[in-house]
Amino acid sequence: MSDCLFCKIVAGDLPASLVHETGNTLAFRDISPKAPVHVLVIPKAHYANVAELGAADPALAGDVLATAAAVAEKEGVRDTFRLVFNTGAAMGQTVFHVHAHVLGGGRTGFGEV
Repeated sequence: MSDCLFCKIVAGDLPASLVHETGNTLAFRDISPKAPVHVLVIPKAHYANVAELGAADPALAGDVLATAAAVAEKEGVRDTFRLVFNTGAAMGQTVFHVHAHVLGGGRTGFGEV
């Protein structure tokens, strides 16, 4: 999608602080972190949210989870991290390209459960 912020990052048209990349996924630091470790994991293909991704391409959804685990390992939070997917504006989604927040290293700004 030409107007999607994350698609522009995937295309290399916008800069990002890359943490990890695979053939199908990209992970980069959040520009407004809510925890000491706050990395976004996205599929390179555009899907609006996690429900759409899961229904259309379960294997790619698995790749996103595997990348999130690799990021947690790289960032030193493998045993103590949170993985958050927001779906819909009412739940805090602001970029409508599915993305997982990998949060760790202390309390987060997402509300504790």
